[in-house]
Amino acid sequence: MPRIDADRFLKDLNDLRKIGAYRTGVHRPTYSPQDMESRRWLMERLAECGLEPSIDGIGNVYGRHKGPGPHLLVGSHIESQNQAGWLDGALGVVAGVALARAGLPVDVCAFADEEGHFEGGFLGSRSIIGELSEEEIDRSRSRNDGQPLREALAAAGLAGKPRMQLEPGRHKGFFEMHIEQGTQLESNSLRVGVVTGIVAIWQWLIRFEGQQDHAGGTTMAERKDAGLSAVRLLAAIDQEFPRVCGERSTWTTGRISLEPGAPSIIPGSAEVLFQFRDVSVPVLERMEQTLRRLVQESNRREKCPATLIQKSRATPAICDPAMMAALDAAAQAEAPGAWTRMPSGAGHDAQYIAKRMPAAMLFTPSIGGISHHWAEDTKEEDLALCCQVLASAAERFLSA
Repeated sequence: MPRIDADRFLKDLNDLRKIGAYRTGVHRPTYSPQDMESRRWLMERLAECGLEPSIDGIGNVYGRHKGPGPHLLVGSHIESQNQAGWLDGALGVVAGVALARAGLPVDVCAFADEEGHFEGGFLGSRSIIGELSEEEIDRSRSRNDGQPLREALAAAGLAGKPRMQLEPGRHKGFFEMHIEQGTQLESNSLRVGVVTGIVAIWQWLIRFEGQQDHAGGTTMAERKDAGLSAVRLLAAIDQEFPRVCGERSTWTTGRISLEPGAPSIIPGSAEVLFQFRDVSVPVLERMEQTLRRLVQESNRREKCPATLIQKSRATPAICDPAMMAALDAAAQAEAPGAWTRMPSGAGHDAQYIAKRMPAAMLFTPSIGGISHHWAEDTKEEDLALCCQVLASAAERFLSA
């Protein structure tokens, strides 16, 4: 089995975290100067380990293996959430570099904007499989400051570059290594997680229409308070969803906005961004049916009618059985008794690449379960162990 250079792997990770450093984490929003510097840094590392590096018109950095196959694709993303962690995404890309340096026949890719700084999200992985249209690029805006995506691409020096597509038949499968972003491994004293599937996220906008009015002059009986209607519906959702959800389902109210948002004015309208996640389509469908029923009941009871608008509806990705078996065997060989199979509660580039080839994921523990925060961290010995598990699994799967 190939052995990775653990010291060089850890050095690469620590060198990359210096770009856009923020406290103990990083701040590298997509297409920012820091993000583009990290992409140039990656292209240099890819060239050093014998791959042919390139960057395309959406910002995907690709290192192509020059030798014969069969080949694997390995990667993730290197931009970060705002003022966030140093490992989320970057770990999977640098692990791909480590596998290439160990002599494995891998192509390495850092997909652009997995973190969704621009409307649509997963721009790089969707582009590389042919599911990102020019029209969507024209419409997309930054969620941070409203900048059009076309302007951001031009400022980053990417305007006019062609967008690459995966070469049909080139890859036997795709591996993505990632931090867990939860506490299941750490709380059970485990060091490796073999991912069984990646959740789908179904996201909704719920809009309430009330009557803006004076907070002192309008009696409670007369009011049409859109904010109170929103809060009551969310409380009903939180009460009913446990009856229909799966074991690892989650639901989140990411934003509540009230108009006009002043202390002495009754809100005339409210908007709620709401999402739920699971790996099972039947469970997701039950949650959707329950949500629609609760909105209907709210509209019978409340003075402020609610409108439900679906914003996105992804498909869960089930990991490839043969690739999971290779990861199982490698984990047992490298960390006997210290690994488990588990689902991913977060979305990843792998769920899009899985539409074109077999895909699987490997998780390292997250200290305290912290992610999307600058305090995100993983023990170095766990990082090195999981990279070795990935290399051994890659060799097993290629030779099967």
